[in-house]
This record gives sequence, structure tokens and C-alpha cells, in this order.
Amino acid sequence: MKKAFYFGIIIVVFLCACRRPVKYSDIPEIKFISFEKLNSEDGILTFYFQDGEGDIGLEAWETKPPFDYNFFCDYYEKQNGIFEKIDSIVDSQGKTIAYHLNGRIPRLTKLPEESINGEIYLKMVPYREETPFDTIKLSFYIVDRKLNRSNVEEVVVIR
Repeated sequence: MKKAFYFGIIIVVFLCACRRPVKYSDIPEIKFISFEKLNSEDGILTFYFQDGEGDIGLEAWETKPPFDYNFFCDYYEKQNGIFEKIDSIVDSQGKTIAYHLNGRIPRLTKLPEESINGEIYLKMVPYREETPFDTIKLSFYIVDRKLNRSNVEEVVVIR
């Protein structure tokens, strides 16, 4: 009986060891999970990612295009029942400036090409303080180190 038990364990270990590693596409893929409001101005965006080469993220010293951002997010406000993209805003001095919610995801692994997946949590301030509109939409995607662009995901948030 003991021999059969140990043989069973050896078979299970052998079968687990023989599993092929998961291989994802070299183009990153993302999937929206949640947006948690922290207060009236900011929140945490959570999304799932997977990438076949594991080349997600930027080093701290990488700040020049095309490596200044790797998270891209467009901002929309629901105005009179229609989502309008906000590309620019007027600052307190009356100057028009570009408006975006782009950001940086730090380097996730230093290992050579390996499939990775997981969840990314980004704290962001998506609400324009001066807007009278209470419903916004965030449309976002990521770019890997080879500049492969992921799919686009969206979330609608009510203040």
C-alpha cells in the first residue's frame, strides 16, 4: 500500500514537472478589472496584463520618447449624453495645455524573454476639478519595450 501511495506521488510530481510553460502572444493584452474611488479626486485603476516576452515596463532613467510613457489613457466627459474627448484644458493663467492621463509602469522583470502575467494597480487623478460633469470615461492601453501596443480597454466612472 505504501509503495502505491509513493508511486502515485511520484507520478503527480512527474506530470506537474512536464507541463509546458504558458506562452502568451508577444503583443501585450490587458483586461479591465476595477476602478476604486479613493476620494472625490483620485482612484486606483486595476487591470490584468499578459505578455509573451515579459518586456513590460520602463527603467527610471528612460524618460525620452518613445520611452517617456508606456501607459496611455484618454479622458472623456459625458456632456449632454455624449462622451466628449478632452484633449486640452485652459490653465489658471489662460494658457491652453494638452490634457492626458498617460503614465509610467516600472520595469516588471529583468529576465530574458519569458511569458508574464499579473495585475497592475495605478493610482491616478482622473477628475478635472473645474468640470461640471460627473460621468467620465477612461480609454487606456499599454505599450511594451518593443513598442507593441496592447488592446484598448475602457471604464466609465461616476464621481
